[in-house]
Amino acid sequence: QVQLVESGGGLVQAGGSLRLSCAASGGTFTNYAMAWFRQAPGEERESVAATSWNGGLKYYTDSVKGRFTISRDNAKNTVYLQMNSLNAEDTAVYFCAADLRYRPDAPGLWGYWGQGTQVTVSS
Repeated sequence: QVQLVESGGGLVQAGGSLRLSCAASGGTFTNYAMAWFRQAPGEERESVAATSWNGGLKYYTDSVKGRFTISRDNAKNTVYLQMNSLNAEDTAVYFCAADLRYRPDAPGLWGYWGQGTQVTVSS
């Protein structure tokens, strides 16, 4: 079983930056693709970014391209989401997920999830 713990969320002004971290334990980190999803109140969970086990494949949803960067440090069993130029539409709970298969736009198919971290962008 893989356990995922997110950190780094918080309140930031529009135009600001945050870096989310997700620490994994309980499995072989390099076996897993990793992803970030988000869910705003009243909305469905949506894909934000994903990376294959070695970072060779990366996915970003259109609304974050050029602003967000996903990266992973396999030596530290951690995946990151650097978020720049934040706006109010980025306000959501952000979840880290892991799965043996890289399926970036299918949140329902990811097997392991963190508890989520709140990101609030004030305008």
